[in-house]
Amino acid sequence: MAIRKADAEWSGDLKQGQGKVSLGSGSFEGQYSFRSRMGDGSGGTNPEELIAAAHAGCYSMALSASLSGAGHVPTRVHTTANVHFNPVEGGFAINPIELVTEAVVPGIDDATFQRFAQEAKKNCPVSKALAATDIQLKATLLNQ
Repeated sequence: MAIRKADAEWSGDLKQGQGKVSLGSGSFEGQYSFRSRMGDGSGGTNPEELIAAAHAGCYSMALSASLSGAGHVPTRVHTTANVHFNPVEGGFAINPIELVTEAVVPGIDDATFQRFAQEAKKNCPVSKALAATDIQLKATLLNQ
């Protein structure tokens, strides 16, 4: 199977230093710093934002695959992952992660959609990798 790669390099001390992260595919390269991690609006990315992007993308794909496999092909699945980075005794921790998804899936009722949404949360490979973290889900079916 595939092996995915990313590189990160850090220079300097924690608070004044800075880093650069790049994806092996070449599709993203960005700066990160203590300030960008602590959310002061200084620009740059941070590890939690990259986890959020990976989780939102993986979950959307898992939900689409699960629905499609059962004959309910979605028109649209949009997911936002909110990764909370909080102080805890001895440092910081990621907890919880909130997945907020909206989908348009013709011909499906909400109860069936919710079942697929929960199943996708459980079976998404990124969710599995982050299983030690509380992952919450709010799934909304947007069918009219």
